[in-house]
Amino acid sequence: MDVFFLGTGAGVPAKLRNVTSIALKLLEERGAIWLFDCGEATQHQILHTSIKPRRIEKIFITHLHGDHIYGLPGLLSSRSFQGGNSLVTVYGPPGIKEYIEISLKISKTYLKYPMEIVELEEGIIFEDEQFIVEARLLEHGIPSYGYRIIEKDRPGTLLADKLQAAGVKPGPDYRKIKNGEEVILDNGTMIDPTEFVGPPQKGRIISILGDTRKCKNAQLLAEKADLLIHESTFSAGEEAIAHEYFHSTTLQAAETALHAGAKKLCLTHISSRYDRNDWQQLEAEAKTIFPNTVLSEDFMEVLIPYDHDE
Repeated sequence: MDVFFLGTGAGVPAKLRNVTSIALKLLEERGAIWLFDCGEATQHQILHTSIKPRRIEKIFITHLHGDHIYGLPGLLSSRSFQGGNSLVTVYGPPGIKEYIEISLKISKTYLKYPMEIVELEEGIIFEDEQFIVEARLLEHGIPSYGYRIIEKDRPGTLLADKLQAAGVKPGPDYRKIKNGEEVILDNGTMIDPTEFVGPPQKGRIISILGDTRKCKNAQLLAEKADLLIHESTFSAGEEAIAHEYFHSTTLQAAETALHAGAKKLCLTHISSRYDRNDWQQLEAEAKTIFPNTVLSEDFMEVLIPYDHDE
């Protein structure tokens, strides 16, 4: 599991930062990619990466401002020509269904794969045997959601050395033991699976927030997250303008991470008023409150390892 930033800018495309899009790569977990927002030219950004559009399984839209959705019709259309034939589910605020359907209808675009569109309400919006996704409303000029992606705990590691010492040969019995099934060896010995499987691996938590002022729901979504991705449109000292435009500063994002007990903070949605010479200062501002902070850049990848200390 890792996060790949396709666009990290705010409002309009810039030379050094395209508008917002984030790919959550779940290739090992489920052979899929989940996309969060799809600003203009997201598919152009993808061309410079190893990401395959046919692998995109779910698209989560935080809100309906153009810098978060203008790339969506083009990406959905192109996926038909790039080997994509599996179901795509798009989640977003009310209005996302109309936006997609009208865009495709007017352009007479026919998708060669099934698509489901889910208009959001707060709460659990998706759950299967691997993941839970929760959505909560944030504080922005239009309805804007944040997402909390919870990986369910995974079975512990099979203790192969211990199994071999007990006389269990590699093969189907290993799979049964991994699945928690008892195994009877040829000599009559009963193998208790609980003695040959390590402790469960605690699932990881990622919080990806849409545009927002500092608010309670942002902190709730970020609670104990392994990675919090928080907009940081403005620098420290710009709290008044951030509040006026329903955005956050570097310090406000850091305060949310600190109060939520997050492990790592990644700042994104950076205003184009800040050039490359300012980026180090923006990161340093947040680090005064939350040291484990990194400022995102386009094409940056952040790995999310398991916490083996828990």
